[in-house]
Amino acid sequence: MKSKAVLLGHPVHPMLIPFPIAFLTGATLFDAAGWLLGDLTWWATGGYLGAAGIATALLAAVPGFIDYLYTVPPKSSGKTRATRHMVTMLLSVGLFAAAWLIRGTAAASPQLTVLSLEAAGLALVAMGGYMGGTLVTRNLISVDHRYANAGKWREETIAPGNGAPMIVAKRDELKADQMKLLRIGDARIVLARTEHGYVAFDDRCTHRGGSLAGGVMMCGTVQCLWHGSQFDVRTGAVKAGPAKNGIAVYRVTEENGDVKLFL
Repeated sequence: MKSKAVLLGHPVHPMLIPFPIAFLTGATLFDAAGWLLGDLTWWATGGYLGAAGIATALLAAVPGFIDYLYTVPPKSSGKTRATRHMVTMLLSVGLFAAAWLIRGTAAASPQLTVLSLEAAGLALVAMGGYMGGTLVTRNLISVDHRYANAGKWREETIAPGNGAPMIVAKRDELKADQMKLLRIGDARIVLARTEHGYVAFDDRCTHRGGSLAGGVMMCGTVQCLWHGSQFDVRTGAVKAGPAKNGIAVYRVTEENGDVKLFL
């Protein structure tokens, strides 16, 4: 699923997260050295690094939250993992912020309470970082993958039609085996074109909720990239597991050069 928060075509959140991770790790290590050695210079350096880490973490959280809302598929195992990742990282920042408040000033005398909070916060950073990495490598969040003749990622928001058919594309907008994601109210529907015409189906894989619009479609079959489940795009039937249940499909017609969707 391509990120909604991008800069020059690249997702912003992964660009920013190395900064708070480096700063908060450095803050803990320098404060530990300052406390063990009784050296205020090391302790003060840790304080400044902690402040930088908190600031950059909050900055990185903004595009991360945008991706959480608009990129991670809803009602999926990825959404659950993303929620845990977000809560864990916010808790870690909260612990570092509490440590900074207790410290008072960067050059204050070393305190074991401050160091303990930072150590706990750093452990949460490691846990949250692991979950974030899994979101990218396993759930393909913010990954703009390509396959033969897929075209660029397309997404469109359409107002619900109150029961009337909705114009969702022009006849020549997509080529065979290309897809685009339609956001219609709270629904996420994939519009795709096969060699025999247009089809529409739910964006949600019935196995773990992965995005089918972010998958691969060839020869009338769409494959979820999370675990490999395959579905017939015309009938919604499962063609290969681990999914056991089919996906919902919707009626699509072509009239006067317009592609119309019936819900």
